[in-house]
Amino acid sequence: MHKPDSSEKTTGAGRIKSTLSYVLIVIATFLVLQFVLILMHEFTHSTAAWLLGDAPSPFCIIWGNPLMMTGWDEGVHYSRLFPSAGCTAEAIIGGGPLFVHAIVIVLGLFLLQRKGMTARKWLFHALYWFVIANFMELIAYVVMRPFSVGGDTGHFNRGMGLSPWILFVAGTLMVVLGLYVLFRKILPLMYALFAGENRQRKWAILSMSAFFLFLWGSGLRVVFYVYPDPQWMFGLSGFAAFGVVLFVCRPGAPSY
Repeated sequence: MHKPDSSEKTTGAGRIKSTLSYVLIVIATFLVLQFVLILMHEFTHSTAAWLLGDAPSPFCIIWGNPLMMTGWDEGVHYSRLFPSAGCTAEAIIGGGPLFVHAIVIVLGLFLLQRKGMTARKWLFHALYWFVIANFMELIAYVVMRPFSVGGDTGHFNRGMGLSPWILFVAGTLMVVLGLYVLFRKILPLMYALFAGENRQRKWAILSMSAFFLFLWGSGLRVVFYVYPDPQWMFGLSGFAAFGVVLFVCRPGAPSY
């Protein structure tokens, strides 16, 4: 049985201090996991290109800023390698990381619901935030940049010869289903392990989860980096999703 966290035994200033300490732990954890995520993403591109004979080495990636997630590139010259549409190799190289993120999310959601995981508190913590990070990337590409002519989704759609609507509709439905499991099944476990009766910690966990999912890696990035392309408006959906999740999943709401 879970032993109450010390935050469950404090009130007032003690609860606020306890909440701030966990917020700092989450920020530090997420920055490390974000760097791992970026490397995983770019090396999936470059490794796929290398295995298909379209890159000299899986280490051809261009390194960027690990904090702001800018400047990174897989080092694959798509326009030169795939001058015409309908090449499966382009789809595999471009869309490979999206499938890797999806696999990590599915496995993560499954493992987080295993009974033994709640006994490994900090492993649960790390896996939860890694699932959040992978969701963040999937939302940024599939939900907010599905109609891009370049980038991962653009290369996937072009290589497969598919309408971007197929990826957008099917991908968004799968993302919504995954988010339902995350917030309905996993979030209450996070509350029990890391918040107990500390309402401030519950709000912190929820707010940071929603921020990373819908704003940090997607909404804000799309709005500021995609503009003036009209697709920047997809980023606004991140702000809407952030508000909806805070309201629906707020501490004290039914089932929470």
